[in-house]
Amino acid sequence: MNDTMSSEALASNKKLSDFHTYLSGLENDTVQLRLDTFGRDIEKGLYFDSSIPQGYGVGSSGALVAAVYDKYADNKITVLENLTRDKLLKLKQIFSLMESYFHGKSSGLDPLNSYLSLPILINSKDNIEPTGIPSQKEGKGAVFLLDSEIIGETQPMVNIFMNKMKNEGFRKMIDEDFAKITDVCIHDFLHGDAKSLYKNVKKLSKVVLKHFKPMIPDNFHQIWKQGIQSNDYYLKLCGSGGGGYILGFTEDFEKTKEILKAYKLELVYRF
Repeated sequence: MNDTMSSEALASNKKLSDFHTYLSGLENDTVQLRLDTFGRDIEKGLYFDSSIPQGYGVGSSGALVAAVYDKYADNKITVLENLTRDKLLKLKQIFSLMESYFHGKSSGLDPLNSYLSLPILINSKDNIEPTGIPSQKEGKGAVFLLDSEIIGETQPMVNIFMNKMKNEGFRKMIDEDFAKITDVCIHDFLHGDAKSLYKNVKKLSKVVLKHFKPMIPDNFHQIWKQGIQSNDYYLKLCGSGGGGYILGFTEDFEKTKEILKAYKLELVYRF
């Protein structure tokens, strides 16, 4: 290992070593990796250099899983071949097992998205497909990221959610409110219906504030509520919440930038 490695590189190298230990202990024929080669590369100083911030709900662990699979997988399913539904589900299963190291439980969708570099449409548990995003327009509306400047930890947020799922009323809300509104929002976005999207994102933002409040950092409760009451913007959690990025929707990005000028905003998509 190179003694001149930065502290960040050394920390990443240690995390890769721990990840290698986890993968070596997986008693599963689904994940087939050249772990000996991976281990030797780690001993030589291998580290993961990514522009995705950790703990921000935008898939840093998924990117790492995808990179390790791409480099060290045996019988790799490549992005260049005909990606049938069976192959997508196989990749999702592999990535779910690998990423569970980071979160305790993983759907495998973040690594799949990162590996394919394509948006994934989830129709059901066993029905997923790549999809496209409508072309941006030069309108006043926008999708943006709000930087909470707080590093979130996924596992505690997952634990909160799983405990809530023990409550029948919460499970009913997930099925009858949260999932259905989310599906409608996705439909609106993919079909370029900005007016309907904005209306439904408001409903989603209200549901999240009411039922997922522990996942929203305390100092963002007020601006979350303010957006809903003023109709100037609506907010949604990224990933498990607890910090990181918060996704925002507005019909007037310039106005929203002024309202939220105390916060760091990043434009994602214009409509």
